[in-house]
Amino acid sequence: MKFDMGGSGATLGTAKAIGLLKPKDVEVHFIVAACENMISDKAMRPGDILTASNGKTIEVINTDAEGRLTLADALVFAEKLEVDAIVDMATLTGACMVALGDKYAGMWSPDEDLAKALEASSEATGDTIWRMPLCEAEYGPDIKSKIADLKNVGPRTGGAITAALFLKEFVTKTPWAHVDIAGPVWDDKKGGATGFGVKLLVDWVESQGAMK
Repeated sequence: MKFDMGGSGATLGTAKAIGLLKPKDVEVHFIVAACENMISDKAMRPGDILTASNGKTIEVINTDAEGRLTLADALVFAEKLEVDAIVDMATLTGACMVALGDKYAGMWSPDEDLAKALEASSEATGDTIWRMPLCEAEYGPDIKSKIADLKNVGPRTGGAITAALFLKEFVTKTPWAHVDIAGPVWDDKKGGATGFGVKLLVDWVESQGAMK
């Protein structure tokens, strides 16, 4: 689970850094959708239908794709805060690791300005990200369910894209970006986390304040 909570770890690390740096003219909300992940008689099962906090129903196809379910509610919560932009960070898919290896995180966003700002922070900090396509018309149908609004996973192919498209269903109007840090967040040789994402987010937050 140390790997699986890498996105939360990066979020909390960024919160600590921002708290110490105190950048001017920017307000930041850090949201971690933490919950118990142990097996129990109340655990979800394949075939269950869950209702997200925005009312959308989700058919559970794969119980190991559980993180995106809590992340979805976090996105709904974040948008209710009426923020200017939302960036989520998660060790969401092995598919992103297959696509980009362990040196790059994948980044998905339908908002050009936000995507370019994150790419600029990536270049400035060395936390390398690679913008990936959403392909909503082509792959969006892969996460539609016949018995619910959505499935929590799509087919094996394009798994990182369908995961991003799943999250996109929970942001309606706010500029949003999803960063899948599954590859670079962990160093197997050192046996520990790398802290990937903290520098990226800190630089991006500081840049938002500098624009005002």
